[in-house]
Amino acid sequence: MIEAAKIWNEPNNKSHWDLQLDPGWEKFAEVAIAAGRAIRAVHPTLTRVLGGISPIDPSFIENMKAKGVLDHVDVVAVHGFPLDWNLWQIDEWPDKLDEIQSIVSLPVWATEVGVSSFGAEEVQDWGVRRTAELLSSRAPRIHWYSLYDLPSTWEATTRHREAEGSSYYRHFHMGLLREDGTPKMACKTFERYSDVMGLCQWFHFEDHRLDDAVHWMRRLGVKHLRTGLSWADSFRPNAIEWFDRQMDALADFEVTLTFCFTPEHRGLAPHHTSPPLDPQEFADFCARMVERYCNLPAASRSTSPRFEPATDEICAP
Repeated sequence: MIEAAKIWNEPNNKSHWDLQLDPGWEKFAEVAIAAGRAIRAVHPTLTRVLGGISPIDPSFIENMKAKGVLDHVDVVAVHGFPLDWNLWQIDEWPDKLDEIQSIVSLPVWATEVGVSSFGAEEVQDWGVRRTAELLSSRAPRIHWYSLYDLPSTWEATTRHREAEGSSYYRHFHMGLLREDGTPKMACKTFERYSDVMGLCQWFHFEDHRLDDAVHWMRRLGVKHLRTGLSWADSFRPNAIEWFDRQMDALADFEVTLTFCFTPEHRGLAPHHTSPPLDPQEFADFCARMVERYCNLPAASRSTSPRFEPATDEICAP
């Protein structure tokens, strides 16, 4: 069910990696290399994806190449939202892919693409169609972000939140489905392209939308899904039970599983964007999750102590 393991999310975006603590990405390179090695040690063939970059910045990839990171991944990934946040037009998508492909010998995946319905549902509907037309023959994997609108009572994972103005509120309107689960115009259009475009849907800890999401993804014909398991969440009580439930529910899909988010007590600073105190701790988390969800059938997990983390790994500090 897992076709790829993704190492972090948007490491060149200050909402996901603290650039003040790591301005040259030296620490991130250590984290990525350690994770790449750890994943390969427990699984000899699983595709390792470098966390999708946003913005699409060739200089960041050049930096990772110089630091040896690309020797420990099999794919690089990009994220783009030209109608909402990026300072380029949607028809530039092929050029953006070419910028990265010209400096790497690895495949380039588009693991988050999207258009919000913040201005109008018609804009998002057109955006689904145009994005599929531009990328379907150019990127081996495309993941539309996202299935659901972000609930209005939650917070978007950004650095400055409401201070970002309308840019912040667009985060709440990226879904094919509204917060209440009813479909938007773009939902039906997406169904026509689900053979070439998968979904990216993040599930929060004990997310109430999980079962309905599985129903909708089957209905839409989704084959490829990108989601994540949070290293920070792994310290919550009952974390493994939730991870098992989430991954069992997603068993029908080919999953790109993203590992990210530093626990507050294991970072250089008490924030999920912080570099870890010890990169190997994050790498070990990646390895445990790959070993658990790539190699064992669901029925075996609860009876095999080899795959249970130590008590202090799933309890809040």
